[in-house]
Amino acid sequence: MASSHLVVLFSLLLLPLAFPSIAAIGDVPTKTTENKTEVVVEGIVYCQSCEHVGTWSLTGAKPIPSAKVGVVCKDHKKRVSFYKAFEANENGYFYAPLEGFKMSNSILEHPLQACKVKLLSSPVVNCSNPTNVNYGLYGSPLRYEEKKLIRKNYEAVIYAAGPLAFRPAYCPIKPHN
Repeated sequence: MASSHLVVLFSLLLLPLAFPSIAAIGDVPTKTTENKTEVVVEGIVYCQSCEHVGTWSLTGAKPIPSAKVGVVCKDHKKRVSFYKAFEANENGYFYAPLEGFKMSNSILEHPLQACKVKLLSSPVVNCSNPTNVNYGLYGSPLRYEEKKLIRKNYEAVIYAAGPLAFRPAYCPIKPHN
C-alpha cells in the first residue's frame, strides 16, 4: 500500500521532467487586459432667447452647433492640472473625454471638486455673448448622475455640466401696449 503511494508521488514529481510543456504552464504569463477607466464631461450649449436674457431661464433657447467650451481642473493647491477645449456637435452637445487627467489625491482632486466647464466661444454671430447661466462664465461645477459607458476593456464615468448659454448681443425692445 505504501509502495503504491510512493509510486504515484514519484510519478507526479517526474511528470514535469518527462513533459516540460506541462511544467511551463504555471510560468506562462496570463494575458490580462486592463480596463481603462476614463473621466468624461458632457453638456449642452444654448443660445438664450431674448425673452429670458438676464435670467437663468433657458425656455425657448436653441442649441448652438460648434460652440466651444473649456474644461479646467485644478489640483489641491489650486494649480491648473488639466485644460482642454472641446467643440459641441450639431445639437450643441459636447462630450469631453478628459484624456490625461490624473488625480494625485483622490479626494481633493476628484473631478467633482477639481474640474469645471467654462464657455469659450460661439460661432453664431448674433448669439456670442457668454452668460453666467449655471456658472458658465466662471466655471460650471460637475454633477454625478450615475451615468457610465461600459464597453469591452473600456469604461467611462460621465459627469454632467451646465446647461450653458450664450445670449444675443442685441434684443429688440418690446413695445408696451
